Amino acid sequence: QVQLVESGGGLVQPGGSLRLSCAASGSIFRIRTMGWYRQAPGKQRELVASITTHGSTNYADSVKGRFTISRDNARNTVYLQMNSLKPEDTAVYYCNLAPDRRAYWGQGTQVPVSS
Repeated sequence: QVQLVESGGGLVQPGGSLRLSCAASGSIFRIRTMGWYRQAPGKQRELVASITTHGSTNYADSVKGRFTISRDNARNTVYLQMNSLKPEDTAVYYCNLAPDRRAYWGQGTQVPVSS
């Protein structure tokens, strides 16, 4: 049984920063590529960043240079550092495997970017 619990969201002004965390239960975390996804109002969920077990990362063009994904395998946790946030980053952010597994979607954490 795998559970993924996201935290760290909240209202932030344009140009601000946030750090999201995703705590994973279950042993699958350490052997899988993990991803951060987001779903903006009225839009489909999209993958914004992923990280392999060895630390190789990939980013969507829209966040490249502003977001940084990292993982702590000892703590079964994956992070998303978000800098220079823009109103268009407003979304609910989720973590999951990459590619995602339907059964592992959690509640997500909301990130409204607004002045």
